[in-house]
Amino acid sequence: SLKAGHKATEKEIIDFCREHLAHYKCPTSVDFVDSIPHTATGKVKKNVLREPYWKGH
Repeated sequence: SLKAGHKATEKEIIDFCREHLAHYKCPTSVDFVDSIPHTATGKVKKNVLREPYWKGH
């Protein structure tokens, strides 16, 4: 996540990843969300984050 008050574009994030990660680990797209859903035990609800992607394909 970004620090409070900072902004980044999809291109900036992908470019940063290309500089610091192996090419096969770099994202091809970035989605911005206001908040990340968690379960009662604090785990990230990955299925909720993936739903819009799967509906679009």
